[in-house]
Amino acid sequence: MRNSGIDHLFSAIVETSFGAVGIRTEDKRVRELVYLPATFNEKAPTDAIAERTVQQIERYLDDADFRFDLPLATVGTAFQQKVWQAISSIPRGSVLTYGDIARHIRTAPRAVGQACGANWFPIVIPCHRVTATGGLGGFGNTDDEAGFHLGVKRWLLAHEKVEGYQR
Repeated sequence: MRNSGIDHLFSAIVETSFGAVGIRTEDKRVRELVYLPATFNEKAPTDAIAERTVQQIERYLDDADFRFDLPLATVGTAFQQKVWQAISSIPRGSVLTYGDIARHIRTAPRAVGQACGANWFPIVIPCHRVTATGGLGGFGNTDDEAGFHLGVKRWLLAHEKVEGYQR
């Protein structure tokens, strides 16, 4: 089995050009989205919300202008939700820095970065559109320049045709 036998944790797994996206659903809502390496096999949806999520992720992968409309579980602190709301307003093709978001919601850039890392719904809440002042910044609680997560961030920014990121 290519995926270490943990595919049962997901209601569906979508293969992508950058790896895969694991989808967890609960109580007719998306509970979590997880970026997974290419070692994970695609998994057919086990419920209607997982099917809807797969369809929307596939539409986004075909058209970066696609806008998600999914029932998301209520997770995170009030502060994290405030950051995620600010991130959700960043249009496709644009990025803001951690400092830009921090100034907008009157907090510190590091706190914005921590909230980005705690995002339960990456791709839907586009934390990949938040970068450091001097470069890419972190992603998925990692800043390993050659690591999987920053590779995903680069792919997403290129997919959305952000200047300076090509596939």
